[in-house]
Amino acid sequence: MLKAIIFDFDYTLGDSTNGIVLSINYALEKLGYAAPNIADIKKTIGLSLKETYFELTSNNNLDEAEQFMKLFKEKADSVMVANTELYAGVKDVLQKLKAKGYKTAIVTTKFHYRIEQILSKFNAHELIDIIVGAEDVKIEKPNPEGLLWAIEHLETMNEEVFYVGDSLVDAKTAENAKVEFIAVLTGTTTRDEFRSYNSAYIGKDISDVCKYILTLQ
Repeated sequence: MLKAIIFDFDYTLGDSTNGIVLSINYALEKLGYAAPNIADIKKTIGLSLKETYFELTSNNNLDEAEQFMKLFKEKADSVMVANTELYAGVKDVLQKLKAKGYKTAIVTTKFHYRIEQILSKFNAHELIDIIVGAEDVKIEKPNPEGLLWAIEHLETMNEEVFYVGDSLVDAKTAENAKVEFIAVLTGTTTRDEFRSYNSAYIGKDISDVCKYILTLQ
């Protein structure tokens, strides 16, 4: 019996592209790198900051990766919330799910406090029961630590949960946690790419996913 819906954030519930681009470019330029192509940056959204650094620089220098993370956060603290929007219909979806008695959570590579700030900006904080951010886990997605922590604290079982996300990292996270996965196509991952994973449903957006979930009652 389905009891809880757990969401990724970036490209699932909202779009922080502008804030992420500003923060990545700031950090990389401080470290002496040229600004990457925006399309390349978009492909990294949803990865941990360390993995983002590795992908965009082709450099595995751990010390410099730590510097990148600090510089990114420094810039993001001033620009991220203002440059983040929830997708159309997200609040309505969350309200419908709560009205039907579902518990809700967000498990993301964004910082916990950043998600709180974003939800508060849109008066949506009360629609999410639990947030698990980058600073809440020892190992980020696709390690299942954060997802399993959310499931435990929602007082649910793995088989009573859907994890909804936009990327193959999210699909791998669900697979590693032995949780049913629902894909949305609002990110950079295609329907065909998702088909290599066992997805309960592939929806064009979060409203489409909500319609599917409500048919299961």
